Amino acid sequence: MTVTAPAPAPVAAPPRAIPLPPIPPARHLARGALLTLAALLLGITAQLLLVSHLQERAAQQAAFDELRANLALGTAPVAQTDQDGHLLSPGTPVAIIAVPAIHLHQVVLEGTDSAVLAEGPGHRRDTPMPGQAGTSVLMGRAGAYGAPFADLADLAPGTEFTVTTGQGKAEYRVLDTRRAGDPAPAAVAAGKSRLVLVTATGPRFLPSGILRVDADLVSATFETPAATIQAGTLPDAEQPLAARTGIPWPLVMWLQALALASIAAVWAWHRWGRHQTWIVFAPVVAVLGLQVASQVTQLLPNLL
Repeated sequence: MTVTAPAPAPVAAPPRAIPLPPIPPARHLARGALLTLAALLLGITAQLLLVSHLQERAAQQAAFDELRANLALGTAPVAQTDQDGHLLSPGTPVAIIAVPAIHLHQVVLEGTDSAVLAEGPGHRRDTPMPGQAGTSVLMGRAGAYGAPFADLADLAPGTEFTVTTGQGKAEYRVLDTRRAGDPAPAAVAAGKSRLVLVTATGPRFLPSGILRVDADLVSATFETPAATIQAGTLPDAEQPLAARTGIPWPLVMWLQALALASIAAVWAWHRWGRHQTWIVFAPVVAVLGLQVASQVTQLLPNLL
């Protein structure tokens, strides 16, 4: 008897892949907008908590090197103008403040707007230099960019500290701290010198008021040049808790670059591949996000 082998079962054809419909341009834009927003929020967080401190430290080192050289040459600024009679440029190093009680040692820069205070404490330009007759004002941040004045509230009456300028070392003694509503000390006597340190109060990154520390000079008063900038003539951006004014064109340009990179990343994700997109676009979006965040933080109050 002949045994017939069973016929092989028919092999089913593999299912045909159904092509995905193309993604509408509007969806690309929406996803790009979400990626831009995520990069911006992460960038601002990283900027305030980490990057700003590193930027301030690098700026302080550069300012210290410049001021130290000028002090050695005897060309450090001692007035509101330089040796040629021109107003000092904002950001010019003018002094070194040292407060051992709160471990503060910073280079003081000329000016008090948000950009200057991102690099360290600033000298209010319509007041005398520290150590000169009259009331000098220094302002510094309490949260971001190194937060050099974060511990001013810990200064007790009688605490002594120094400020070094091109005229020498001025020694101060703290009178007291004051907030809104607290009485101000009696006006400084003619020919005497007082220094007011100014920063923000309230939770970190959420300033709610202004803290002032008054200190009187206990060493000899330096020679005081005539004022070039009169009191009350500074722009609003240099007042306590003020923000930058005008159109922030650098922010606009960086924000456009971030938006274009985000849209390109979404398009590449679908057309090029996930892994390739991560490798190419993650560093680009991260760098652009930090650049935008750096510009955004300069729009925040200058004492933050």
